Amino acid sequence: MPLPNPGPRPAGEVEALARVWARPRGWRAFSAVNNTFVGLLYIGTALLFFVLAGVVALVMRVQLAQPGLDVVGASTYNQLFTMHGTVMMFLFAVPVVEAFGVLLLPNMQAARDLPFPRLSAYAFWAYAIGGLAFFASLFFGLAPDGGWFMYPPLTSKDYSPGVNADFWLLGIGFIEISAIAGAVEIIVGVLKTRAPGQSLDKLPIYAWSMLVFAMMIVVAFPAVIVATLLLELERAFGWPFFIAAKGGDPILWQHLFWFFGHPEVYVIFLPAAGMVSMMVSALAGVPLVGYRLVVLALLGTGFLSFGLWAHHMFATGLPTLSLGFFSAASMAVAVPTGVQIFAWIATIAAGRLGHSTPTLFLLGFLFIFVIGGLTGVMVAMMPYDWQVHDTYFIVAHLHYVLIGGMVFPLFAAFYYWAPVVSSRPLSETLGKTSFWLMFVGVNVTFFTMHLTGLAGMPRRVYTYIPEVGWGTLNLISTGGAFLIAAGVAVFLLDAVLNFRPFGGRRAGNVWGAGTLEWLPSEDYQTRSIPHVASREPVWDRPSLAREVEAGHHYLPGSATGRRETIVTSPVEARPQYILALPGPSWASFLAAVFTAAFFLGLTVQLTVPAFACGVLAIVSVMVWMWDCDPGPYHPPVDIGGGIRIPVQATGPVSHAWWAMMVLMVVSGMIFACVVATYLYLWTANPGRWPPPGTTRADPLWPVLSAGAFLAGSAIVVLAGRLLPARPRLRAGGAAALMLAAAPWPALGVAAEVAGHWQSGLRPDASSYGAAVYTISTLQGFLAAVLALMAGFVAARGLSSRLDRSRRATYDCTMLLWHTATAQGLAGLALVHGVARLLA
Repeated sequence: MPLPNPGPRPAGEVEALARVWARPRGWRAFSAVNNTFVGLLYIGTALLFFVLAGVVALVMRVQLAQPGLDVVGASTYNQLFTMHGTVMMFLFAVPVVEAFGVLLLPNMQAARDLPFPRLSAYAFWAYAIGGLAFFASLFFGLAPDGGWFMYPPLTSKDYSPGVNADFWLLGIGFIEISAIAGAVEIIVGVLKTRAPGQSLDKLPIYAWSMLVFAMMIVVAFPAVIVATLLLELERAFGWPFFIAAKGGDPILWQHLFWFFGHPEVYVIFLPAAGMVSMMVSALAGVPLVGYRLVVLALLGTGFLSFGLWAHHMFATGLPTLSLGFFSAASMAVAVPTGVQIFAWIATIAAGRLGHSTPTLFLLGFLFIFVIGGLTGVMVAMMPYDWQVHDTYFIVAHLHYVLIGGMVFPLFAAFYYWAPVVSSRPLSETLGKTSFWLMFVGVNVTFFTMHLTGLAGMPRRVYTYIPEVGWGTLNLISTGGAFLIAAGVAVFLLDAVLNFRPFGGRRAGNVWGAGTLEWLPSEDYQTRSIPHVASREPVWDRPSLAREVEAGHHYLPGSATGRRETIVTSPVEARPQYILALPGPSWASFLAAVFTAAFFLGLTVQLTVPAFACGVLAIVSVMVWMWDCDPGPYHPPVDIGGGIRIPVQATGPVSHAWWAMMVLMVVSGMIFACVVATYLYLWTANPGRWPPPGTTRADPLWPVLSAGAFLAGSAIVVLAGRLLPARPRLRAGGAAALMLAAAPWPALGVAAEVAGHWQSGLRPDASSYGAAVYTISTLQGFLAAVLALMAGFVAARGLSSRLDRSRRATYDCTMLLWHTATAQGLAGLALVHGVARLLA
């Protein structure tokens, strides 16, 4: 509803709002942080990687079109199939759905932007620069060649002595960090920056799917970060996590990788499913049938997906009981997926869908994805999986699931949401041509591969002999691949001819949809932020667009003269405070450049320049964070209707507090994966943990280490009590205590390492030593991070930017500090307590 008696708006209010939110032009566009600009760049870059991976696939299909061809050699083919899978999974699939979230979520929630716009910009530029550098390795013969899953021992130093594997390990580890940064932004954005009144039961299904998506990233992606860290430590320093002769186990990699890898399939699918729910409802012209059941299905799919990772390991010799559990979980996850499919069918039946391009892609999605789901149930059964494991049947299943479950909904989304940001919609004629080429091409290519696999063709072979009889099937698949390429080419032509994101007024609500992203918008999104009273507010209040554009709702101008949005409560979406958003920044762009350069330098073994870039990246982040300070105290402001709310907040209400809680989950999952590594290697070495002859550290050392960890936390708590009560007073005492606390975590790590070193334990001698030192290494990394954060908090205190009402930086540092202390104590208890009692 509009605010009571809104009255005429002040002259020049819209112009002032546009000036505050103006997007930098020309070369300064690299510093832009608007979600629309960053989101479009993000999507465009992901599409570039999609095309590049597709070109790589075409070269592979030409090589396999007939027996004995020599288009590329074996080594090059290994690099091509590794690069194809890696780029599609890591540089296209996850980034493109994150990119759509950056672009659409503020519009769907009538927020001016996501809560950390510079973090979104950093995540994009880090991904774009790092991804392009990673792909360029293909042109220098340095691309990884161990498959997109990089199984050791093939990728260990003995069998992959070059830097090819290091490009994957450091590059993908870095890109996953970018994905986690985006997930933090999405979680806080969905929970804290919704329009007033848009409670969780009114949240668009797409926002629900992105919330589950981001939570899954936070839980799953730390596993692959730990896996890449362990293999890189083994390759660079000889720490034997996967070397059987020293107590390691290559199967450990598979557990860590697939704990990330199978949930990643649903990380990709769930946002696409959320898009489908939104599009089906709008195109059919009726509300989604079974809204609450679909939300529960999203949550259920996300939960069950973490019980499926050994689905990929049926042929590794796991115990039969374990195989039965994972087989049952693999079939159970079909239930919530089926709930969504039946909800879509019921919605289509309740309305009139029409024959638009998005509709065709949605129907194509249902057909292809259901086939992929059926073959998924087949390979979930152990006896059948043993027969088709590592054959082209699995290649066919994988592509039916991923292309049907993500690519087709994505292309439907391109055509459906283009009018939100473009001055004209995409062409229906070209769109339908693109659909039919892709639909026929996908089925010709991959349905045939089921037969090729059943005929016995293994995956990842670069050639074959005529006698095996696979030539005709492979030739058909190659022809289908070129049909897919033609369909994508038609889509790209359509985009070039018709997509106009920055010229003139947006095309608007051409589909007659009912959700908030179709309100009139500019760089600042909506002119005013509406109060939401239903799930389809545009349908339920036909005058809403006019009211919003006239400024008759919340925050019709800039209350503080800066970029702003309203922060609301996570459940009921009640207004809590105004968030002053940071504007364009070179610091976030430079931080991404230097971070990418740091990882690239490490990969090519330019250690000194790499660490110099690492220092510059840290400095850039500090500058970026310092500039985000809300400035002097600002009194509460009227957002409309006589509602006055503060301009900033601290504690559990603060968006920064929520972001740190998410980061604590990430830190906890990384620690849990390291502990799981220790425990797994323990079970893989019964009676030899620690190895015979190992001398344990003197108990005094862990006591000293625990005391140092606790001392640091205690000093940080005391520093919080010394914060001044009033603004603009120097927090000298608190700053001094933060500086005094900084060395204690490092001292705790030093005491732990000294104890093990003095006992003669070395990390390269056995998997036990490697696991023990890895726990300390992780704690050492946290100690370095805490020292930097303590220095930052101290600097703010000395510059009169820290007090009891403006203490977000202190609160975040305190939360992470206590998390690190708890992890340090848990690590000590495991290595020195539990291990001693049970050894």
